[in-house]
Amino acid sequence: MNKLLIAKIFQKIKKAPTDITAYEDLFSLCRNIEQEDFALAHSTNEALRKRISIAIKYRKNVEGFFELYKKTLLFDAPHFFDSYLLYLEINRKPKERFYQPRRRVLKRVVDALQKLTNDELDELFISMPPRVGKTTILMFFVTWLIGRKSEASNLYSAYSDTITKAFYNGVLEIINDPVTYLWHDVFPNAKVVQTNSQDETINIDRRKRYPSLTCRSLYGTLNGACDCNGFEISDDLIGGIEEALNKDRLVSAWSKVDNNLLPRAKEKAKILWCGTRWSMVDPAGLRMELLENDERFKNRRYEIINLSALDEDDESQFDYDYSVGFSTEYYRMRRASFERNNDMASWQAQYMGEPIERDGALFSPGEFRYYNGVLPDEEPDRVFMAVDPAFGGGDFVASPVCFQYGDDIYVHDVVYDSGDKRITQPLLAQAVIKYNVVAMQIEANKSTEAYKDGVQDELKKQNRRINLTTKAAPSDKAKYQRIFDKAPDIRENMIFRESGKRSKAYSLFMQNVFSYKMFAKNKNDDAPESLAMAMDMVRGSTMRTQVFKRLF
Repeated sequence: MNKLLIAKIFQKIKKAPTDITAYEDLFSLCRNIEQEDFALAHSTNEALRKRISIAIKYRKNVEGFFELYKKTLLFDAPHFFDSYLLYLEINRKPKERFYQPRRRVLKRVVDALQKLTNDELDELFISMPPRVGKTTILMFFVTWLIGRKSEASNLYSAYSDTITKAFYNGVLEIINDPVTYLWHDVFPNAKVVQTNSQDETINIDRRKRYPSLTCRSLYGTLNGACDCNGFEISDDLIGGIEEALNKDRLVSAWSKVDNNLLPRAKEKAKILWCGTRWSMVDPAGLRMELLENDERFKNRRYEIINLSALDEDDESQFDYDYSVGFSTEYYRMRRASFERNNDMASWQAQYMGEPIERDGALFSPGEFRYYNGVLPDEEPDRVFMAVDPAFGGGDFVASPVCFQYGDDIYVHDVVYDSGDKRITQPLLAQAVIKYNVVAMQIEANKSTEAYKDGVQDELKKQNRRINLTTKAAPSDKAKYQRIFDKAPDIRENMIFRESGKRSKAYSLFMQNVFSYKMFAKNKNDDAPESLAMAMDMVRGSTMRTQVFKRLF
């Protein structure tokens, strides 16, 4: 009956999109049926809100439609975090709001937090670069939690008292500022009955032994301070690079987490890990490893979200509206600075969410040779390409375009793309034609012949023939060992474009090289593998010889 009536009202709205009466009738119906059919009431309310957004564009009765829009948000706000965030700041100018300018990016985080709240997850891991709003979104999340369920006890922890104090003050500001934030609209019956700035605690509705919110540093007094049956939130448990480089301090941090922090959470409490990843063995990393590999945690429901500074296209993911974020240019400059300082491990950890153990990284920017993109003023001995094809699962086709001058191998350009063969085969052919490549070798596997034939077909379209071969990887040697064996030759003989003289693909290629680590699980190893293949081609060719006078 309700569904039929809803459909009829939507038909009326469609016929008269500027008549607010039908919209108001539908909203009243949503409120009336909420108790008997919560899901239908709120899904209809969401659909109604979208219709209102369209109606506002007609510029008729804008004020009336906007007030109704606010009512639909308020109706959803106690139950849905995204709606809460939109309503909370709706009286502020759009450019002054926190969430609205960042929603396009942070909606993924907000949706994951909703899943955690809805008991679809037990644990959630969130990694983002510095200064993109991860702690602020946690502040808003906590104000929503304690408004919804004041009886639950929630615990927020960070590496220092300074951070927890700032978080405590931020939560109070959102709750106590009715002009800037509409928290009391959403939770009209909720009352702040007790705060303690020294203990960093907040009680909603009544005084409790374990407050609605307790903020406490990892190195503060956790035992007995909170019996967490709501949400246990860890935010940046590692203070910075100094701690990340000190194995003893990392061990100490995990010991504090495992002995003092995690036991504060009751069995049904939700665990939230948020912050910048610094090391494979930071607390979040160790917890992930436990959940992924220990059979006793097989029923544990968890999700890992990593929002990197630059996406797979080397573009910023945090170029927020109203210029409140960070541009692609900014992040590329930050990366160049780290590379110049021979510290790509910090870039990968802080900005890309891919922590690298410094003693495991095989290649360092400071060990390589570079040039300004201008090749020597003479004919090269040959121009060749080695191709590491993609095998699926996020792999890249990686191929350096190599100009050989005696023992020196200039990597003048690269093909580096995660697209399928319809994209990568033409890219390889274009590189052959552009640079007059005479030889190409593709690593052999079950599908390589077909892939080689596709490249060959692309070249035939341009009436071009080259020495195109396939070569199987040695069966007696693991891939990481092949890369390791060729690493000295890569460092000594290969010359790469300097930072600032690279294309987008070239920059991503070098990032993959610098992030490669020995004796660890690599997200992909396509770029370093292609360099090792190229050095194999060099050693298998005739190189310039030097004639020395016999001593005897």
